[in-house]
Amino acid sequence: MDLGIRGKRGLVCAASKGLGRGCAEALAEAGVDLVINARSADVLRATADEIAAKYGVSVTPVAADITTEDGRAAVLDALGGQADILVNNAGGPPPGKWTDWSRDDFIKALDANMLTAVALMQALVPGMMERGWGRVVNITSQSVKTPIGILGLSNTARTGLTGFVAGMSRQVAPHGVVVNNLLPGIHATDRAISLDTGVSKAEGISMDEARAKREATIPTGTYGTPEDFGATCAFMCSQHARFMVGQNILLDGGVSNSTM
Repeated sequence: MDLGIRGKRGLVCAASKGLGRGCAEALAEAGVDLVINARSADVLRATADEIAAKYGVSVTPVAADITTEDGRAAVLDALGGQADILVNNAGGPPPGKWTDWSRDDFIKALDANMLTAVALMQALVPGMMERGWGRVVNITSQSVKTPIGILGLSNTARTGLTGFVAGMSRQVAPHGVVVNNLLPGIHATDRAISLDTGVSKAEGISMDEARAKREATIPTGTYGTPEDFGATCAFMCSQHARFMVGQNILLDGGVSNSTM
């Protein structure tokens, strides 16, 4: 399928590896020129070089903390202040118990997983509206629909972003700008390795056993892959997604068990 976005320009945050890289690769394969961001300069540069060489598109790496004003300014400068596609992505806050989190913990989570995405949309979506075309995909979490107790900071911040998008997406849709959220479950990334390592140590089992135990809770019986995730993201950024507005698309192998 031709996604109809060849020659567009996009920004993908947290794109040096994992789900962000999966999204960047799929967009590059569709012909999108990219600015990609992450904190680690060396890994980011290698990712940019590999994607550019593989797909023949322009890939500009910007190593910066996207959750800071200076980091966002650096990324926006590399874009020349405008983009056709925005993929918001940031790592989740640490797990814990609801009684342990301070106000500062919540502010940090909100900055990373809500306010940064809002700031980038406020910076880039007006230009999309003026040009009559744009796509925004916010990578959130399956916990938006099925909250995870130990991830209360993430539940709170990402649900706040979801509420923001529910309102603004309908306001920008008449101008050709489509905004949606993509909700991952467990995928074969560093995050999954970290989770499985924790289970392995806590229960005295091997990593393979820890992964098998988690996979048994997924209806598909497997982890997702960054390639799965990237392909879905690219479709949501395509010309074919013009009628998908303000939606929360689960990509979790069927773990979230609900009718609606």
